[in-house]
Amino acid sequence: MAYRSAIANLEREKKFLYAVIAGLVIVASGLYAGWVTAPSRIDINYPPDLRNGATLKLGEVPPANVYAFAHYIFQQLNYWPEDGTQDYGKAVFRFAAYLTPQYRQQLLEDLKERGKAGELQRTRTVAEIPGHGYAENRVDIVGNGSWIVWLDLQMTETVNGVPVKQVALRYPIHVVRYDVSRETNPYGLALDGYSDEGPRRLTD
Repeated sequence: MAYRSAIANLEREKKFLYAVIAGLVIVASGLYAGWVTAPSRIDINYPPDLRNGATLKLGEVPPANVYAFAHYIFQQLNYWPEDGTQDYGKAVFRFAAYLTPQYRQQLLEDLKERGKAGELQRTRTVAEIPGHGYAENRVDIVGNGSWIVWLDLQMTETVNGVPVKQVALRYPIHVVRYDVSRETNPYGLALDGYSDEGPRRLTD
């Protein structure tokens, strides 16, 4: 009788161990599936000013970050420190990953036209007008992954050190999500040219 009882206990223990093993296999399979399907990169865009805190969503780009991106890339495209005949094309090539294909083509056509008109033998800089920096109304959310950024910039062009153009302009820059290569463009954004109305003068 004791022998049969011992066998029954062993059978119950064996079934319990099988159940534990099956449970562990299920849990391990779930963990493996979660690990395989988890994103390899999580994008969290922090706004520049966190003094008042911020509520962030994965993949959401704060307007301040969109503005900073547009300002930096556009400023670099218009930085011709030596001679626009060389510097303009180099800038378009250097920042090609941050431009949509259609805007890059527009810039190359602009480069060709300015070359024909003799408008490249000069230096150029654009700088943010004091008091016209980032504010909430300077970034319009057009839709999911599309913005219009309003940049107020002072453009200065010189020939042989002599200013030939000094003008304050408002540029409506179209920015879009452009997550095609994190190796060359870690921001996942790109300039897509001007909005329909284009740049306009702020002063005479």
